[in-house]
Amino acid sequence: MKPIRNLIGDCLCEPSSGQFLDVIEPATGSPFVKVPDSDAADVDRAVAAAEDAFEGWARTPADERCRVMLRVADLIERRLDDLARDESTDTGKPLTLARRVDIPRAVANFRHFATAILHWSSESHRTDDRAINYTIRAPLGVVGCVSPWNLPLYLLSWKVAPAMAVGNTVVAKPSELTPLTAFRLAEIALEAGLPPGVLNIVHGRGAEAGAAIVGHPRVGAISFTGGTATGRAIASVAAPEFKKLALEMGGKNPTLVFADADLDRTVPETVRASFANQGEICLCGSRILVHESIFDDYVGRFVERTRALRVGDPLEESTDLGALISADHLAKVASYVTLAREEGGEILCGGNRAPGPNERCANGFFHEPTVVAGLSPDCRVQQEEIFGPVVTITPFADEDEAVAMANSTRYGLSASVWTRDLERAHRVGARLEAGTVWINCWLLRDLRVPFGGMKSSGVGREGGTEALRFFTEPKNVCVRTPMSEGDR
Repeated sequence: MKPIRNLIGDCLCEPSSGQFLDVIEPATGSPFVKVPDSDAADVDRAVAAAEDAFEGWARTPADERCRVMLRVADLIERRLDDLARDESTDTGKPLTLARRVDIPRAVANFRHFATAILHWSSESHRTDDRAINYTIRAPLGVVGCVSPWNLPLYLLSWKVAPAMAVGNTVVAKPSELTPLTAFRLAEIALEAGLPPGVLNIVHGRGAEAGAAIVGHPRVGAISFTGGTATGRAIASVAAPEFKKLALEMGGKNPTLVFADADLDRTVPETVRASFANQGEICLCGSRILVHESIFDDYVGRFVERTRALRVGDPLEESTDLGALISADHLAKVASYVTLAREEGGEILCGGNRAPGPNERCANGFFHEPTVVAGLSPDCRVQQEEIFGPVVTITPFADEDEAVAMANSTRYGLSASVWTRDLERAHRVGARLEAGTVWINCWLLRDLRVPFGGMKSSGVGREGGTEALRFFTEPKNVCVRTPMSEGDR
């Protein structure tokens, strides 16, 4: 295909520098397309286009904004198979996963926020008989959306859809590792009739294009999903400029399995929670905590099911785990397996880089799903985010110990609890330091609920009304009511 281009205004254009970066297909280890290596000059042009579009878009009636965004959703859905193939090629994830989850979720994101603005109410407060207060929520102006490589279109649409729905204009930067479906979204936006400048997509490296968006004086808010270290750097630049910030960052999520859990249901679901998308989901349950009375039974079943997972060519229907995103990330994951052995862990299954499953994928970035036991809760492998197909399993004696172990890391993104005891489910759910707690399920999502993390996992919330609030500025208007006879 031709090199990917930026979307600035109504133009699909090359970067100002004329420089491009190779994009590597994870399954093959070979470059397959080039992406703009954009810089501050490209961001300046995108911000200018967004500023020019803002007043017209902000004044566009909500039902008209809704209609054009629904056209975007329809076009994504119409191209589902092609977009799923692009997503699989870009990320290394199984094509079946992209077709079943990633692209349908992007469609849902646009439809949800497009229609949400038609039903969003404002607040009104009556101050006795003296005044009525009502709240106006106005769009912020130009906002920046920086999205990651693991769920490219899924998470890009999760940000730009609510931002545009409430009347903002957007400068977005997708990951330079996985730019293909963001480019397809640019083409779709033009075809759908989205006004020029409402959505601008600038490709490039975080240190250049991303930093230019975060630091731009006319970008009023930043929504970021990615690593904790990058989020901290973004906050250090944006906070002194009083930009609004939503940071969704890393996780080291616990899975708590109590003695009364239904293992026939729990084991397959917790295997999925461990290894979906090669473990490259911030919500994956990478620390499994199991009551000591069922530990051996659970571990035996879990390992048996994990060994049955197939690492394969992402384009093959039978593949459960595809390739990791890059050679560097594969090396990072492998280094944590080595560290697990050094810290005294026992590798129950996996533990090695996987060979390429066929000739096409001979040089791809594959790793076996790996289960580690025998590690203390405070060791590095149990404390640091690996973001790959590596999980630890640890026994606990009672509820208090389970909760203490679950809360022992600096992260607080999500957790899951597996029990038939409803009282325990509510009790433990309330005690866990996590932005999302699933009970007897995992990754069951409702787009209306708040999403985000605690501690080093994030600041702010996305989703539903929280997203609409983040991308708007509230203003209270106080109107004094006519005085009564007694006030005169």
